[in-house]
Amino acid sequence: MPKKLSETLPSRRSMLSGAAAFAALPAFSALQPQASGGHDGHGGSGNGGGVTPPPNPGSVSGGHSGGGTGGTSPTAMTNHAGHAGFAGGSVLAERAGIDPTAILRDFDRGRTSTLPDGRTLREWDIVAVDKDFEIAPGIIFKGWSYNGRIPGPTLWAREGDALRIHFTNAGAHPHTIHFHGVHRATMDGTPGIGAGSIAPGQSFTYEFDATPFGTHLYHCHQSPLAPHIAKGLYGGFIVEPKEGRPPADDEMVMVMNGYNTDGGDDNEFYSVNGLPFHFMDFPVKVKQHELVRIHLINVLEYDPINSFHIHGNFFHYYPTGTMLTPSEYTDTISQVQGQRGILELRFPYPGKFMFHAHKTEFAELGWMGFFEVSAS
Repeated sequence: MPKKLSETLPSRRSMLSGAAAFAALPAFSALQPQASGGHDGHGGSGNGGGVTPPPNPGSVSGGHSGGGTGGTSPTAMTNHAGHAGFAGGSVLAERAGIDPTAILRDFDRGRTSTLPDGRTLREWDIVAVDKDFEIAPGIIFKGWSYNGRIPGPTLWAREGDALRIHFTNAGAHPHTIHFHGVHRATMDGTPGIGAGSIAPGQSFTYEFDATPFGTHLYHCHQSPLAPHIAKGLYGGFIVEPKEGRPPADDEMVMVMNGYNTDGGDDNEFYSVNGLPFHFMDFPVKVKQHELVRIHLINVLEYDPINSFHIHGNFFHYYPTGTMLTPSEYTDTISQVQGQRGILELRFPYPGKFMFHAHKTEFAELGWMGFFEVSAS
């Protein structure tokens, strides 16, 4: 009889201790199989829900030695972009069903029209759907998602715009959408208020104005709340100030999350934009001296706090993005669940600079990556 997922996956702490022990063996790297496949390649379909590792093609990008099971055993140690000793391995976006790089700069401005009062009306269609994601080689996560991705689409509006979000629940469980912002109680996406829970097969339209400006989020608020968030029902909600911000050369969204894959009380994997270790193999490409603006959002469930740290640089930080002047100049910030903010920085030097959670456990289970800065 096949084993349950919880019987085949070790705890995150045993994963880390085992990986550390194997990493200390001098000949360990020589024992690893060579990964194959490229970022543009297709590694075939996932294995359908087990934890048995698939073949290496489609698991780690070509040119990165290592491979293995993506964090489920000590043999998961691999080399990312020539950097030996980091646990885990990323799955190609085409195979995973999530593309963190595409999510970075994908701001969905909706369908626009003009109201009689001259304001802009923005409309979106959001569908809750159950979907399997291969978040690490051989690890199938039974997700609940908005529009078939984790995180859901990043909605962008300007302060004062009228918003209509047409929500359809195509999943197997009741869901809602709760937006962080200012709106009427009946539009809050809370069970028992207004339309409340949206049953499977049912629809509802949320209507409110975009206020206040800032970096916000939305998520399901159906009880029990923790699994509805943890399984993937969340996304970014960006409200631009009416007069705009100083223009950035590059603007992106990073949503920090985790994955509880065994039904326990903690996470086994962590990521930015949905796929552990992705930005180790496919760094965020930016240009020297250009102004980079990052909307950073923490939706991590089952852990009380998350963090962001960058190597070789500092950034200006705007908590919640509701002020036009920064609160601090730093290289590390912490966020509890639902907290968010804007980071602005310029890279004075070209090269590769790591960013990661300043919590070793999170980083070694997927929440780490690189900025690759090209010379101007």
